[in-house]
Amino acid sequence: MPQVHRLPAASPGRQGCVYSQSVSAQPETHESEWTLARLLSWTADYLSRHGVEESRLASEVLLAHTLARPRIDLYTRFDLVPSGETLARFRALVKRAATHEPIAYLVGEREFFSLAFTVTRDVLIPRPETETLVEVALDHCRSAGLASPRVLDVGTGSGCIAIAILKQLAGAVAVATDNSAAALKVAAGNAERHGVADRFRVVEADGLALPAEVVPAGGFDLMVCNPPYISADQIDGLDAAVREFEPRSALTDGGDGLSFYRSIGVDAPPLVGLDGVIIVEVADGQGQSVVETMCGQGVWAPHGSRRDRVVGAERVLVFSRPQAP
Repeated sequence: MPQVHRLPAASPGRQGCVYSQSVSAQPETHESEWTLARLLSWTADYLSRHGVEESRLASEVLLAHTLARPRIDLYTRFDLVPSGETLARFRALVKRAATHEPIAYLVGEREFFSLAFTVTRDVLIPRPETETLVEVALDHCRSAGLASPRVLDVGTGSGCIAIAILKQLAGAVAVATDNSAAALKVAAGNAERHGVADRFRVVEADGLALPAEVVPAGGFDLMVCNPPYISADQIDGLDAAVREFEPRSALTDGGDGLSFYRSIGVDAPPLVGLDGVIIVEVADGQGQSVVETMCGQGVWAPHGSRRDRVVGAERVLVFSRPQAP
């Protein structure tokens, strides 16, 4: 019969400082306190047994959040014994994490491009792979001499892409669109949080159907987009943390994963300037299909690509108008 493990539960009479580790592993004969070191070790093992990736990191993030301290502080206070109230809050978070609820949603934020972004279940969790898109956008602006680029971020979600660009380019301005009012509220809050709200405008829009008044004369200098590119038949193969908790409409188009690229190929020309570029994220192995989809009408031509540093997959494609012969 497999061993039954339980989250630490307070023993009577000690205000939550004494715990039994499991049903089959009885407490020591003397009472032992749940220090931060012991909590982290136990929780990392518990989450690992429940299939949570990077369980030690997850444990540290949850505990630091519960204590309202920077994660680095945990290493200088390993002997600290949290209060019973703190332990109860931590225990509740750990139980949710064991069901594969993403840690970013549990603590309400995620780091992206060295910036902390507020996230809720209304937006995708920013990922390191997507930082590649920001890097490509910044490199393009610098090589093209665009000190004050006009940026269109389609499907902005948390706003992380556009806001990261604005933080790096003090003269840049951005219009960020999404079809979710709840997502736009999160994005606007993140722009305020990072001091770029005066250069960041949110617009509720379905795809590229933008109100004419938000499109600058001559069009945007660049469009950035991380579209829902997972095909419907791949959704069931995603990690449970993604499949069960992140907004499905931001993950998949419900079809082959290419419908948004088709829309860009047809609908983007009135929005992007003649010298402007479109920079998109793509799924692993999807690059050639996206090129064929985007360039089929002869309006756009491939202008480069870049692999991410996480798994080394082709992650970002750049498109511009074909050069005249």
